[in-house]
Amino acid sequence: MDAASGEVLAGENVDEQLPPASITKVMTSYVIAAEMAKGNLKADDQVMMSENAWRKGGAATDGSYSGFEVNKTAPLLEMEKGMVVQSGNDAAIALAEHVAGSEEAFASLMNSYAKQLGLANTHFVNATGLPDEAHVSSARDLALLGRALVRDYPEAYSYNSLKEFTVGPITQPNRNLLLWRDGSVDGIKTGHTAAAGYCLMASAKRGDQRFITVILGGSSEEQRATDSQALLNWGFRFYESHRLFEVNQPIAVQRLWKGKVNEVNLGVAQPLVISLPRGSAPSLKSTMDVPTTLIAPVEKGQAIGTVRVTLGGKEIASAPLVALEAVEPGGFFKRLWHEIRMWWAAL
Repeated sequence: MDAASGEVLAGENVDEQLPPASITKVMTSYVIAAEMAKGNLKADDQVMMSENAWRKGGAATDGSYSGFEVNKTAPLLEMEKGMVVQSGNDAAIALAEHVAGSEEAFASLMNSYAKQLGLANTHFVNATGLPDEAHVSSARDLALLGRALVRDYPEAYSYNSLKEFTVGPITQPNRNLLLWRDGSVDGIKTGHTAAAGYCLMASAKRGDQRFITVILGGSSEEQRATDSQALLNWGFRFYESHRLFEVNQPIAVQRLWKGKVNEVNLGVAQPLVISLPRGSAPSLKSTMDVPTTLIAPVEKGQAIGTVRVTLGGKEIASAPLVALEAVEPGGFFKRLWHEIRMWWAAL
């Protein structure tokens, strides 16, 4: 997946519902980051490693664990790193309980955010990815989730690049082998259960380009790493990134009625960056969908229309066109004169 556009450049069974294993914890991270952004959580919040979290996700379960002591607290940021780097099930459950009171309530919060992100094939039952028939996602959905974490909460995403993390006397390595093999890889998350197989969501950035890969149901740690590396190398080798439009750059001028001025500049609110097959940029075409009649007042940032980019007749990207400046209504006589002209033009 091209992280800039969300376009899937290559894939197989990308919408098949499958168990995501510990890649689930990317959504747990996303929820925590979103709640911190709202002011509901702080990095130094003291999070309790409850007996429930310890029993469900601690060392005695044979699953991945962080090693925080039961019935003791740790700062939220430390607990989160134990979940992200060590894939600690105990830490994930403790964080869920801290945020929402129970893991079940936290799963409802996860599903709410999943809906907001447009994850159509995803349903979460827990914060860990431990097996449950109703706990499913798809390769496309997980890539979109990874893209959202990179875009919306880069600081939270950065924890995924840590190669190891220490809790008490225990230091554990990040299970993402690509962190050691490819300097451009900075995340994201591994997963494994008997039902899910070996899973890996990986991401790498080279220059302005970022790609995200998802492997579900792999046969081994080595296979998921090798296949992910092959996909990343293929993407960077055969695709190139292009910044088509920058913020505050006028890309269209719209006729304006009844305003202090007769025109308003239109542009994009976010940079429009896409990845294209190498050498195909000269074949790009852009079109503007704008209203036939625009009447003042206009607010700065107001959505006016849409810019669409096509390649070979296929739309590959689009973005809202917004007003780059505010325009107030004109005086009484100008508005009256424009009203007459608009009426005359409509005859």
